[in-house]
Amino acid sequence: MNVRRDTKRWSARPPGRGWWFTPIGLALAAVLGDPPIAHTNPAIRAGIVREYQVRSRHQGRNRHVWVYTPPGYAAAPDTALGMILAFDGGEYVTAIPLPHLLDSLLAAGAIPPLVAVLIDDASGASRLDDLANRAWFADFIGNEVVPWVRGRWHVSRDPRRSLITGSSAGGLAAVHIALRRSDLFGNALSQSGAFWRGNEAANGPPYEWLATQVARWPRRAVRLWLEVGSTESRGAMGGEAPSILSANRALRDTLRAKGYDVTYVEVPNGTHAPEAWVARLPAGIAALMGHG
Repeated sequence: MNVRRDTKRWSARPPGRGWWFTPIGLALAAVLGDPPIAHTNPAIRAGIVREYQVRSRHQGRNRHVWVYTPPGYAAAPDTALGMILAFDGGEYVTAIPLPHLLDSLLAAGAIPPLVAVLIDDASGASRLDDLANRAWFADFIGNEVVPWVRGRWHVSRDPRRSLITGSSAGGLAAVHIALRRSDLFGNALSQSGAFWRGNEAANGPPYEWLATQVARWPRRAVRLWLEVGSTESRGAMGGEAPSILSANRALRDTLRAKGYDVTYVEVPNGTHAPEAWVARLPAGIAALMGHG
């Protein structure tokens, strides 16, 4: 795979007031969705983010990837760290500053040090070609991206120490890939997951393909966090398809019927927007990747 290294340091300081990253604060954030994470704390040590290019054999082109390593990473070369993989990488270094959130969670003792891999996705149809129940993309993540990461950073091979996450179509992809590749990912965190979609990026019926597959597949060793806003109740495709809210409820019920460990958070007045997701993302990460 071709790799391009950018040695720029992640220089902005992480947001967050320490209280919100205590167990009580995280629990409230999961319900209320409004922790004041935009405030800076210069006392918190910042990790490093570098940019790379990863070759996709399926697409025949390079994919843009950011990799975050936590403070002190270089001083502990023999320690295998947990890993987070997120989609829409460009958004997760800007509007949803995942590196900042991890710095703050680490400083508060809510999580151990983690390596984060942020995969860039395009927009429109190209984005859905990645994220909307696409088997090739699950293969790309499992057979190309994860081995590439393991070959360059000291990350654990224990799926219980790996989390895959995303929002909207990225949330759909996170759960889809975790269930397909539970040998790699033992935790999936979805925010406003677009679970109404059909198979292989289909916009038409049959809808809710993933829930149908969950009912058929054997139960996998995956813990899940599903979060959705109460305002996400408008049917997709002009009302022809289920809403994000109803599709999340249906997937929750199907997963629980299969015996999955599912945390379901329905946020009062929660919206389908980055500012809503960033407010609650720390709670999900801490719940799935925390020390306990």
